[in-house]
Amino acid sequence: MQTVTAVAAAEAALVEAFKALGLPIEHALASPPHRNSKADFQCNGALALAGKLGKKPLDLAQAITAELSNNTTFELVEVTGPGFINCTLSQATLVDCLEAALASSDLGIATADNARTIVLDFGGPNVAKPLHVGHLRSLVLGESLRRILIASGHTVISDIPLGDWGLQMGQLISELQLRMPDLVYFDRSYSGPYPSEPPIILADLEGMYPVAAAACKADPERLAMARIATAELQAGRPGYRALWSHFRALSMTSICADIDQLGAHFDLLAGESDTQPIIAPLVDALLANEVATQSQGAIVIDVQQPEDSDRPIPPLILVKSDGAAMYGTTDLATIKQRTATYAPDEIIYVVDQRQAEHFTQVFRAAAKAGFTTRLTHCGFGTVNGADGKPLKTRAGGTAKLGELIADAKSKADLVIPIHLDDREQLAGKIAIGALKFADLSSKRLTGYTFDLDRAISFEGKTGPYFQYAAVRMASILEKAGDARAAFGADLRGVERDLALQCLSFAAAVQQAVDSYEPSEIATYAFELAQTFSRFYTNCPVLTEPDKAIRASRLALCALTSRTLEKSLWLLGIEIPERM
Repeated sequence: MQTVTAVAAAEAALVEAFKALGLPIEHALASPPHRNSKADFQCNGALALAGKLGKKPLDLAQAITAELSNNTTFELVEVTGPGFINCTLSQATLVDCLEAALASSDLGIATADNARTIVLDFGGPNVAKPLHVGHLRSLVLGESLRRILIASGHTVISDIPLGDWGLQMGQLISELQLRMPDLVYFDRSYSGPYPSEPPIILADLEGMYPVAAAACKADPERLAMARIATAELQAGRPGYRALWSHFRALSMTSICADIDQLGAHFDLLAGESDTQPIIAPLVDALLANEVATQSQGAIVIDVQQPEDSDRPIPPLILVKSDGAAMYGTTDLATIKQRTATYAPDEIIYVVDQRQAEHFTQVFRAAAKAGFTTRLTHCGFGTVNGADGKPLKTRAGGTAKLGELIADAKSKADLVIPIHLDDREQLAGKIAIGALKFADLSSKRLTGYTFDLDRAISFEGKTGPYFQYAAVRMASILEKAGDARAAFGADLRGVERDLALQCLSFAAAVQQAVDSYEPSEIATYAFELAQTFSRFYTNCPVLTEPDKAIRASRLALCALTSRTLEKSLWLLGIEIPERM
């Protein structure tokens, strides 16, 4: 038997029985049993079919059970309740599945029948703004989804959309002009070339933005100055373009450093600026096709639909009355650009759920514009402090991602034995693993309360707990050396529980793919680690005197180790060499 997953083996037997009885095989499904059942799987097909066929569920279930009684896939099949069919795999089937899983390169992860090309948009940094804890969720969730989708056979193009073209650029340029008016960048008569080195450093840039933003909010004249600078930048003023290039390069140095620490991978580092050449032609085409209309001097797309009577959706503004393009315009241009370049089947945006209305506007506008690519907003909740509100610093400001990572490393360093000479590297892996698991263990749409002390703990549902479990499994296998590892002994009790848990890995991955929900993998990994802990406590491995049992337990350790390692890889969590 080449079946890697136990559920696949069970369903193959159920399909045979249903076919023999002339029943629709779409109901030949094996699902987890009721909590109090000791069976491996449960089939509810008789209940689903009884009404359609005009038969009693119990009679139908008994007929299916009788047909299954001669199938060697199961050692026990019985009817319970009104027509549930409980199935317990035979030892031979279980061993076959375990051996196939151990020999498999992908542990049975199903490759999509219709593999898709997907553009995955996540990260969302802005020039001059350091990454904050809100970016943590986008980066961690996005990277995990990238790995999960690739493991399932899809082609994924990851893109971090850089906010490098909007009003914030005009705010920065005008702020620098107020501070350093004599710079050549502001001299209209200067013909270049402009200096290759920026006139400020990163700390200056990051300090300028909040000052400029606050000034523009408080003073209409200051805001008007920023808007003029934005318009002139977008119109191609050379000095402003040179400053923009400096600002972008400075920011990317900081942004990429944080991204690298989190281990996120991007195939593209495109920015809003990359879409600018196609915006004007796109807007003209939308006007010509009457998709967009003029409204009070602005250009908009009406996205209201009949079902919105209780919650009106505002029109998507493409161009403001002052001639400035908006975020939605850039988003539409990006969809057009990505569609033309990569022909994706789907574009997924891993962005804060608070932007849901914006994406509703953009997606509806894209549909009206004739873009047929599937568009998905993969929203997420916020990272909260103890007060239940988005996490802030002690001073009340937005918590910077780099500072959060540094704090996590300091905490991790305190739990590492002082004699180890690779403390810094180990602290980094523990800290990043803790931050990632704290995020990924929560449902995507649910905000969570961040507690660094709890996240760094080696106990409970935490990243370090899993890292330690993985290291312990690897240690057992290392000590075993060349000792024989082969399934074959009778698997009962916690050994059987662990075997079935390993064989349900592919199902957990599929659930994560179907729902774009990495927490499915996190929950699975926790249950696997807990089951292994019970196994390790109750079942001696290296000290087991019976050779066949020892070999079987070593094989089970090897499969569990590979499965947990793959689970953590899908979550983007590295496993230290020792802990």
